[in-house]
Amino acid sequence: MKEKELDFFKELLNTQLEELLKQAGYSVADMRKEIGSYGDPVDMAAFEIDRSLMLRIRDRESRFIRKIRKALERIEDGVFGICERCGEEISIKRLKARPVTTLCIECKTKEEKFERVIGI
Repeated sequence: MKEKELDFFKELLNTQLEELLKQAGYSVADMRKEIGSYGDPVDMAAFEIDRSLMLRIRDRESRFIRKIRKALERIEDGVFGICERCGEEISIKRLKARPVTTLCIECKTKEEKFERVIGI
């Protein structure tokens, strides 16, 4: 992969990382808010549902942050854009759609078919 392309992906990944970390900061502040005294059980239930949903979203974002950091490491190690299964280059089009990917489209398709067969 050309240096210009690597720089593009490095900047893209760093921008995504910064945005996710900023959102995480806001979420932590929101989570610290006191529950308060809800006299109405329906209000309390709605609060708990919202809190649970927020925690699930933050968990997904946390996993995505780890994937971004690993992609940045792959750039530094000189293996970014190389399929970890077959060793072929991952297309630029695929990397633009999913810059944290570690599999080329062919290997990812095979993996998804296998998962469907075994019922994951």
